[in-house]
Amino acid sequence: MSSLNEVKEAYAKQGDVVKALKAGKASKDRVQPEVDRLLELKEQLKQLSLKDEGPKFDRASLESLLLKRFFYAPAFEIYGGIGGLYDYGPPGCALQNNILALWRQHFILEEDMLEVECTNLTPEVVLKTSGHVERFADYMVTDSATGDIFRADHLVKQVLGQRIEDDTKVQNGTAAKPAKGQPKLEPLSAELRAEYELVLETLDNYVGDDLRKLIRHLDIRAPSTGNEVTDPILFNLMFSTQIGPTGQFKGYLRPETAQGHFLNFKRLYEYNTGQVPFASASVGKSFRNEISPRQGLLRVREFTMAEIEHYVDPTSKDHARFEEVRDLVVPLYSADAQQAAAGPTKMSIGDAVDKKIINNQTLGYFVGRIYLFLTRIGIDPARLRLRQHMSNEMAHYATDCWDAEIESSYGWIECVGCADRSAYDLTAHMNKTGEKLVVRENLPEPVIQDKWVLDVNKKNFGPAFKKDAKAVQGFLDKMKIGEDWKETELQALKEKLTAGGGKTTIIGTDDKEYKLTDNLLTIEKRTFKTFIREYVPNVIEPSFGIGRILYQLLEHSYYRREGDDEARYVLRFPACVAPIKALVLPISHSAEFSPFIKQIVTNLRRSNIANKVDDSSSSIGKRYARNDELGTPFALTVDFQTVQDQTVTLRERDSTKQIRQTIPVILDLVRDLVEEKITWKEVEAKYPPFVQQDI
Repeated sequence: MSSLNEVKEAYAKQGDVVKALKAGKASKDRVQPEVDRLLELKEQLKQLSLKDEGPKFDRASLESLLLKRFFYAPAFEIYGGIGGLYDYGPPGCALQNNILALWRQHFILEEDMLEVECTNLTPEVVLKTSGHVERFADYMVTDSATGDIFRADHLVKQVLGQRIEDDTKVQNGTAAKPAKGQPKLEPLSAELRAEYELVLETLDNYVGDDLRKLIRHLDIRAPSTGNEVTDPILFNLMFSTQIGPTGQFKGYLRPETAQGHFLNFKRLYEYNTGQVPFASASVGKSFRNEISPRQGLLRVREFTMAEIEHYVDPTSKDHARFEEVRDLVVPLYSADAQQAAAGPTKMSIGDAVDKKIINNQTLGYFVGRIYLFLTRIGIDPARLRLRQHMSNEMAHYATDCWDAEIESSYGWIECVGCADRSAYDLTAHMNKTGEKLVVRENLPEPVIQDKWVLDVNKKNFGPAFKKDAKAVQGFLDKMKIGEDWKETELQALKEKLTAGGGKTTIIGTDDKEYKLTDNLLTIEKRTFKTFIREYVPNVIEPSFGIGRILYQLLEHSYYRREGDDEARYVLRFPACVAPIKALVLPISHSAEFSPFIKQIVTNLRRSNIANKVDDSSSSIGKRYARNDELGTPFALTVDFQTVQDQTVTLRERDSTKQIRQTIPVILDLVRDLVEEKITWKEVEAKYPPFVQQDI
């Protein structure tokens, strides 16, 4: 039997045959057999598509549940709300906190990282030095008639995605009849559909004029109006502000947490007793003034990031624990595979590093650890891939970068970035400030080095400039990093002096012109013997968008329980991240149950297990269902048998199966289940099921 893709291709080609015959005014006898063949393929395609697609994810139902149970909601909603800003409710806060607690355990504790917390406000000079003021921008376009604004790459993705979806419906025979006055949908040719699919796979590679040409070539228009859009222009995504009452100091809300790590490198290095490699980590808010925030938590203006900066010797990027992930098989989507639209390949981390698909061991190690973290918290491995950045989309600071992308109803979404930032940031801040952000290592043997140096002739220098000597000395000091001179700048100054016959003009730190002469200073190369190696470490940076991960987890966990007469939806969270771990239910309001409820709740709290008592008047089945919606994995029910023999039932959310044991045994089981020491299957194998009418 032919596959869905094979029938799609045959249908598209057959459509082209029929069009060509009709355009050539072929006879009816010649055209009709080809039309019959087209209709036959159309029916095959319809049947295969219905079988292949399965039930479509009900995003509206999930979003309704998330609002109803207050996982999160639009901020300032009673004032009309502001796009891209959200408030988290009790279950949303608990879910995020549990994800972050596991993140800290998985990375900070297991990797012995140094946690920092840095300010959200950043002076402009810092972000100028890092390159964000100049480069931290996205392309936007505007509806030429209405003025509506769109992020350019998102608009292309939306329009092409809709065209492909419409084409699928046409080919399946499920396309709705067009509204009055609207043109009938026509199937895309195989070549055009393939072009659209290739563009979507390589969209991140289109920037600047290439993006403008793409929009014109594919006739990308505003979706709701059909109007043309303007040429794409860059829009800086940082929120600017003034620091202090005078407005003298311009600043920004930080677009990432990383710069705080780099500016504190020297202190972190000393705290770590001068040993490299080491890593710093932080969790905090970042801010980006998104052009058109949509898609709920996936595109917001204020969000929580968890970032790691791992400092490593640039001459040796091996990792001491690499063997732990060497054999881990993950879906890798390399830049070459994207260029060919070939799709991801399952490959071990070790093979990817050995073949230089992943640049080095340390980068590969963190790619593997990211994959393990995401699958541990409940992300479906079948909808997770690790995609390499293409050359044109690489951040200005990166030499190699991989994104953990998670598929949901919105498509493939970047949720974690893992970049080799080289020594870009530390070098930039060191050059700007003159502060040495370096590692110093004792060498087993001394090294002989030739270095350019500058000496000031103090006897002549002071009298020559008098009160302006400080401004001229400041100019010279800018050519120095710590005790070392910037050799290229010294050589350039020496060449100017030589070309000027021993004279040149410079600009002092007071912005005034001064004349330097060769009798005021000496620039020459000297030989030094050193027992110390100094180098600027490279940085490997895993960066996690916690809100995006949280939303993708919600989609991956959400399902409708089969077999129920009424719609019962469940959030299938792993116990380790579930907002509430255990539900405690008295079968009725009998006062006899109170001591047992108190005993259970007290012991659960002492074990740091989040729990909730539901003693409402609803039926036990409705109370189970209500808490299944919240993702609560376990329920302990107190009934009249509890009064007799101090036993309770323990229900597991996903199987709905129960066991009955004494309260201490059940409490120990819940603790071990939450701490992932045992599984529910092991519990079922050890204890007999509690059989009663299914609820």
